[in-house]
Amino acid sequence: MRPRAGRWPGTLAAVLVVGGIFCAGLGLGQATGNIHLSSLFSGSGSKPPPGRFPVLGPSQPTRIVIPSIGLRAPVHGVGRDTDGSIAVPALALRNEAGWFREGPTPGQYGPAILVGHVDTKDHPAVFAHIDDLKAGARIEITRRDRQVAIFEVNSVETFSKAQLPVKRVYDDYSRPGLRLITCGGTWVGGELGYASNVIVFASLVTVHKA
Repeated sequence: MRPRAGRWPGTLAAVLVVGGIFCAGLGLGQATGNIHLSSLFSGSGSKPPPGRFPVLGPSQPTRIVIPSIGLRAPVHGVGRDTDGSIAVPALALRNEAGWFREGPTPGQYGPAILVGHVDTKDHPAVFAHIDDLKAGARIEITRRDRQVAIFEVNSVETFSKAQLPVKRVYDDYSRPGLRLITCGGTWVGGELGYASNVIVFASLVTVHKA
């Protein structure tokens, strides 16, 4: 994903955003940008706004379930790639989602980010069908503290990798949110892979014990 230059407050330089380890044929595509990771999740230090919805403390996600598309998968933490971008799961973990552990955990204020493959050279992968999700669908995230955070899909949108709405994806601290990110659109090959990214925007609606 390549955010547009000049559209983010503060100093812009270095590479960032979602994982550069995918190469041609592997789903998420190479993603570079010019936003420091420190500029992302900038609402994390702000006072939480009032809201009539649950809010949880930090706890690492361990599993994602989306009943409407038959998705059940483990979740593990991912950090930064060697170029400073958000890393993504290794190809051997194509059926797992990766939670960016430098951002909020699911249920905290702000956008929890989960990334995953859409496919590999030979097989569909964990997020192969997230573009089939409809507004109102439920996403269940089990956390290490045995709380299950239930999110409701607000929208599923496809963006050119050259026009990712960075602030909307990474800096919405109006309530606890969730973003699922993978590749989609036209296959163009080369370092880009797919031309677009598919992003699911969802909001926390309820919580229960596992």
